[in-house]
Amino acid sequence: MPSSGEDDPREHPASPASRARPRRPTMADVAAHVGVSRQLVSLVLADKPGPNPRTRERVLRGAEDLGYRADTAAQLLRRARSRQLGVLFTMEHQLETHIVEALYPTAAEAGYELVLGALLPTRSERRAIDDLIGLRCEALILIGLAEQAPAHLAQVAEQLPVVEIAQYTGAPGTDSVRTDDAAGVRAAVDHLVGLGHSDIVHVDGGELPGAAHRREGYLEAMRAHGIGERAEVLAGDYTVESGVAAARELLERDRLPTAVVAGNDLCACGVVETLVRAGVRTPEDVSVAGYDDSRTASLPYLDLTTVHQDTGRMAEIAVRCAVERLDEGRTDDRVDVLEPELTVRSSTAPPVS
Repeated sequence: MPSSGEDDPREHPASPASRARPRRPTMADVAAHVGVSRQLVSLVLADKPGPNPRTRERVLRGAEDLGYRADTAAQLLRRARSRQLGVLFTMEHQLETHIVEALYPTAAEAGYELVLGALLPTRSERRAIDDLIGLRCEALILIGLAEQAPAHLAQVAEQLPVVEIAQYTGAPGTDSVRTDDAAGVRAAVDHLVGLGHSDIVHVDGGELPGAAHRREGYLEAMRAHGIGERAEVLAGDYTVESGVAAARELLERDRLPTAVVAGNDLCACGVVETLVRAGVRTPEDVSVAGYDDSRTASLPYLDLTTVHQDTGRMAEIAVRCAVERLDEGRTDDRVDVLEPELTVRSSTAPPVS
């Protein structure tokens, strides 16, 4: 029997949660483990000057031994500035993931962290943007969301910097970095005409970012080569399914075009796969070009001629735009348009006479 005044542990059993989760190591635990002060541990873990190399190594090894992880949420609350950049993307297109990958090291080099927000069918742009602002993001980077600016984007830009990548809505107070999409498709058409093609069809991207400029570039190039009367635009979008639908429409005709310029690489992939399944050879019967130069384009079975977009450069400029507004006080809007490059692979060849 426990003595009077003592609690019987059987009357206060530990909760399942407390038994399952061990206590998280703290800086004080690391300090006790290594035999130094908590202040010294704080300096080492914050990578600040003061501790000598030998002590720094001991502290870092001790933190690793204990499994110490910094409480970033608590650190964030203590900071006057969050130094966080919110990134909103749709997760629908490969180009977006390439840009997000490039944003991480670029932001880190500038002393910022990223907070990702996904735009989903069940989550509106407004909700996604408001959530990022609620997480103390100091600037927003929007990747290829829409050709038309959300109604409240200009209002958002009055509160914090907004940078658009791979799109240009023209909303007041925003910056933009994108590729010259019209020039990219013109280069693809020039390449095909140079191979001897004149019957070239374009599968466009509908209302998606860059699609109007790519369509314009196709029509301009066809006219410039004196074959404008042969120009034909098939409705599509930036998905494999749109390429499949376009190819099926072409296969129903008595005569196939000799070349197709797709709105992006995924669309081109759908075109190629559908043609091949129908016994149509690429590029011997129909040459196919894409846009983006995604990882899909370089797959051996596809080896797609495509327009390259420099995602690393776009990420670098986007972060720089945000930093200029946040840290340097820039207030004028900035628009950067990058020149594309055509990557030629084996999906295009001279037409068989």
